[in-house]
Parts: sequence; C-alpha cells; structure tokens
Amino acid sequence: MLVTMNSLLDKAYRNHYAVGAFNVNNMEILQSVILAAKKQKSPVIISTSEGAIKYAGLNTIASLVKIAAAETKLPIALHLDHGRSIRLIKKAISIGYTSVMIDGSHLFFNENIKLTKKVVSMACKKNVSVEGELGTIGGVEDLVNSRKIIYTEPEDAKLFVEKTGIDALAVAIGTSHGAYKFAGKAKLDIDRLIKINRFLKKPLVLHGASQVPSWLVNQAKKYGAKLGSTEGVPDVQIRKAIENGIAKINTDTDLRLAFSAGLRKFLKENPEDFDPRHILSSARDLMQLVVENRIKLFRSVNKA
Repeated sequence: MLVTMNSLLDKAYRNHYAVGAFNVNNMEILQSVILAAKKQKSPVIISTSEGAIKYAGLNTIASLVKIAAAETKLPIALHLDHGRSIRLIKKAISIGYTSVMIDGSHLFFNENIKLTKKVVSMACKKNVSVEGELGTIGGVEDLVNSRKIIYTEPEDAKLFVEKTGIDALAVAIGTSHGAYKFAGKAKLDIDRLIKINRFLKKPLVLHGASQVPSWLVNQAKKYGAKLGSTEGVPDVQIRKAIENGIAKINTDTDLRLAFSAGLRKFLKENPEDFDPRHILSSARDLMQLVVENRIKLFRSVNKA
C-alpha cells in the first residue's frame, strides 16, 4: 500500500533504523525491490529520478509502482528523487506520488529556501512529503552532476528546516554518487552529522551511500565489465550514520552493478538462450539479493 515518506521516516528516526530508498528504472528493478521487501518484511521507498522518468515515462513507472504497492500490504512510498523541475514535481504530485525531493542544493542558500518552501506549500495541500537538500553530494548520477562536495553546515541546516518546513533533509557529510566515491580511504564526517542531528531532531537522508561490494564488482568484471578502482561506503560507517539521525538511505549504484553482473553472467554461460524473461530474471534475482542485504544493514527487517 502507498503511504507518505514522512510516516515511514518518523518511525525509523525514533527507533534508530533506516528505510531504504531504491531507484528503479524498469519492471525488473521494481520487482527485485518488492520481492526483497516482502521476504524481509520491510518498508521501502521506491525512488524515480528525472533520468528514470525520461527513460520509462512518468505515468508508466508510477503505474507500475502503484500496482506493485496495491498487491502487497507492505508500507511503500513513491518518491521523486532529485527533482529540480517544478513542472515535473507538480505532475508527480498530481498522479499520486506520496513524496517528492526538491533539490535546490545548486542554488544560493536563500534561493534554495525560497524554492523549497514553494514546493512544501504545494505538496502539503495533497499530504505529500517533501525532502530538501543542503550542501552538495559529489559524483554523477543520472542528470545530477557535482564536481565537489560542499559539506552541510549544522547552523545552516537548522535555519533551512525552520524556514522551509520540510519533512526530511538530505545532508552532505562526504558521500558521493556513483561507483567511485572516494579517492582514498572512505570516511564520512560523523561528527558533523552528530551536530546536525542535535540541532534538527528530524529524519536525515544519506545520498550516494551505495556499498559497491567487491564481490559484485568482481563478478561484473569477470564477465566483461570494464570498471576502474571502485569504492563505496563501508557498512560500519552506514551503521554509525543510522545511529546519528540518518533515517533514509538511497541506493542506486549497487542495483546497476547487480543488473549488469547478473545479465553478463547469464549471457556468457547461456549463449544459446535468447529469451528475455530468462535473461532479465537473472539480473532481477541478483538485484533482489543486493536489496535484501541493504535492508538487513539498515535494520528495517520486520519493521513493516
């Protein structure tokens, strides 16, 4: 069943676990998330980026999520990830999204407040949750591109939330989009997060937090993927982040890697099979395993 993101995150924040927000682009990715959530009895957030919407179509991808949500008793939020277009945000709200992110992180502070406040005013009339962002996440994901990380300042975060009335804040504490998150040793600024959490006492969001597990990278490479020196966020740092206010964690890169690794392995081992159902099922199964692992790490098992 579809619920607001706010209802999921408030509970997660109070009970010190996180809800996974998984980016979907097609039916198989969506199926992998739903199957994993069912098996682990976990709430989930289904995220669609502007890039995913451009690829699959807003109505198509929203309809798939609505059907999947209607067929399960699990609490599921349908979320627009990194929304920058007011026009798209309005459309998403009008067709039944229960949560939207307005990403004004590229704007000056006061401009970000003005834009975010406008979206909150529009969304609250439809009981739709709003996520804002302050600071910038590094790396590249779909249509979001930032060359450097601008860390979130705790005092600014407090003022931003007070002025906008958002339900959750995406913070920049050292994560980065993509499979190449860190030039050296992975390290999140947990001390900064502790200060932000102390000031806000509100659900916080971690973007660019995929693990990029070595076993998955190695499988993809084994069957032909050309990947460089990848680096993700270690589990121990994810756990520390959850202990200090992170209630929503986005995952996209790990799903892409699993899709590619599963696909490549099946095609290599079954060159005579051209049935797309068989080919795509192999990718779906591996993505489901990845989602289940993330749910366990986030401690949202049996929280549905």
